[in-house]
Amino acid sequence: MMTDFSFLKTHTMLIGFCVALGIGLLVGAERERRKEGNDGGKAEGIRTFSIAALLGAVSIVVGGNLLLAVTMLFVGSGALIAYMRTRNDKPGLTTEFALVLTCLLGGLATVDPELSAGVGATLTLLLAARHRLHYFVRKVLTEQEMQDIILFMAIALIVLPVAPNRYLGPFDAINLYSVAKLIVTMMAISSAGYLAMRWLGANDGLPLAGFASGFISSTATVYSMGKRATSNNELIHAAVCGATFSSLASIIQMGIVILLVQPALLKTMAIPLGLGCLAIFLYGLLMLAIGRRQEKHDLNIEIGRAVDLKASVLFALLLSSVLVISAGLNTVWGNSGIYLVAFVTGFADAHSTTASAASLVAAGKIGATQAIVPILLGLSTNTFTKICIAFYSGCKTYAWQVIPGLLAMIAAAWFGAWIVL
Repeated sequence: MMTDFSFLKTHTMLIGFCVALGIGLLVGAERERRKEGNDGGKAEGIRTFSIAALLGAVSIVVGGNLLLAVTMLFVGSGALIAYMRTRNDKPGLTTEFALVLTCLLGGLATVDPELSAGVGATLTLLLAARHRLHYFVRKVLTEQEMQDIILFMAIALIVLPVAPNRYLGPFDAINLYSVAKLIVTMMAISSAGYLAMRWLGANDGLPLAGFASGFISSTATVYSMGKRATSNNELIHAAVCGATFSSLASIIQMGIVILLVQPALLKTMAIPLGLGCLAIFLYGLLMLAIGRRQEKHDLNIEIGRAVDLKASVLFALLLSSVLVISAGLNTVWGNSGIYLVAFVTGFADAHSTTASAASLVAAGKIGATQAIVPILLGLSTNTFTKICIAFYSGCKTYAWQVIPGLLAMIAAAWFGAWIVL
């Protein structure tokens, strides 16, 4: 057994050294090409980076973190000397910093080869994409877009992690972490729509962004698309398509939830959910065709800002109010009836209602056909929330065009339930 343990340890160590060498060769090869074109350091190349990575690995194996720190000091000093000799030809410090990081990754490779390999590949991609990144930041991004990116990253990386993840407020219905997460989600959806319009134009970009965002939050997508339609009337049809296809994604997600919780229930729900998907999909195609006929000037459309913090916060407050009301109704009425609970919770989230009903089926408390009505009740009340959100977004024309598709989806789903029942 001791022999087996020794072999396992040696095998793990060998993998770490191989990963370290691979990282050194990969990063070094990229820097060697830069050096050849007088675009990088004149001293550091493929051999230097490979040796630095192996130095890091050997340091951890032989002397642990303390020896690695000494090795890092040695490598850093060498990089500094190389920089002092070539600073007139190459004022940047990219190669020197990359050399130090490669040494660190060599040490990490003996402890966590997968993480080390991932960081090494990322480092190489960053080095190789130098000109593309510089061009994108300097020529493609505007000053306003850069400010929006900084704002989004600040909220996502600073505000969200420190938000308390516990329930408080009336009926213990408010979770500040969930509220912050919803704000970040709203900003992400808005950014996705913005980028899609820049790359594909409004007629193609917003429908695609809406479908993708629907898997995150269809309700938030309806609101985000409404704000874009409010900012520019020429975007109404494209925004309606985005909101419509987000509901298509939401129904697909309901099917995925059922599949994960109770796969047998999916066969019973196939016709109601399938007809609902078909109805909203056909309506989305209709609006897309109308949009292509009427909106022919994508290049002249002002697409607005990537993120809107004020609108995102207001939406989060509105949905939090819905959660408080739903929690209050549940507290007053209790859990006496599955239909009542499904009706109330659906105002906030149709997927939680779907998961609850599927769980009851999995537990044998209700039959598969008995789960159809509560699931569709949750979908119906959630659709009512979306209709209210569409009007709240500020553009009545947008809202009135979204409503027929949502109603057709609900009607088709209930018709499917009538067929099954």
